[in-house]
Amino acid sequence: MQRRVIFSQKGLPYLLIAPQLVVTLVFFFWPGAQAVYMSLLQQDAFGASVQFVGLANFEYVFADEGYVDTFRRTLGFALAVTVLAMVPALWLAVMADRVLKGSTFYTTAMLVPYAIAPAVAGVLWLFMFNPSIGVLAWWLKALGVDWNPVLDGTDAMVLVVLASAWKQVAYNFLFFLAGLQAIPKSLLEAAAIDGARPLRRFWTIVFPLLSPTTFFLLVVGLVYAFFDTFGVISAVTQGGPATATETLVYKVYKDGVHNLDLGSSAAQSVVLMVIVVALTMVQFRFVERRVHYG
Repeated sequence: MQRRVIFSQKGLPYLLIAPQLVVTLVFFFWPGAQAVYMSLLQQDAFGASVQFVGLANFEYVFADEGYVDTFRRTLGFALAVTVLAMVPALWLAVMADRVLKGSTFYTTAMLVPYAIAPAVAGVLWLFMFNPSIGVLAWWLKALGVDWNPVLDGTDAMVLVVLASAWKQVAYNFLFFLAGLQAIPKSLLEAAAIDGARPLRRFWTIVFPLLSPTTFFLLVVGLVYAFFDTFGVISAVTQGGPATATETLVYKVYKDGVHNLDLGSSAAQSVVLMVIVVALTMVQFRFVERRVHYG
């Protein structure tokens, strides 16, 4: 039987959620509506000449081969960042769940990267992989690897992926650890008594019970890779060399701020918003059917 909270005043629930509604309307729905409106216009950088062009901006975007290449690059980038942020986080959470002494310190230390701003995280990794002074670049050079993210597009993309994934590991770690601690220990003890080894217990008991958490982090990770990695890319590579690390969100910024093509930039932002919303809806509709909730 579920307990329901009954408010003596009918207007109190609406008053409590009013601040969140205001924040959502001002910082999410209003900018989104403005982007949709601007995507239907063609205007100069100063707004002196504004002309309604309908869907012409979208036609221009989809006909641009550079935008198609950026779209493909973003998909690969998002998948790489999501996987590299989830797998280590799960392993670290499993290790943290076994720690008896000093678990608070261990958990707190693991959460430190999440408090670092994306731009700062990108600069830290840029220093470590700098071909002149970076310690990791020096090790790679000692191993015979000619590492130079400034000139080589593949090296630059690897650097951006690593920096972006490292920033998200702490977030995933926190949720995985909470999910592990919510699993009844009696299930694992019963499996151990039956002779199941630790690896088998993980794949047959722990991981299936973590599927809701994994599914949630998968969605959040993809959205993070599409949007919140802008700071890393801007601080580390500025989309270069050439356009090797240019993702959809950075292209929106470059076309709007640097190229002053406001109509195309707004159309790209609408497309990006639709892609992320559609991706989330598809995952919740089809992938969630295979999620095991115990």
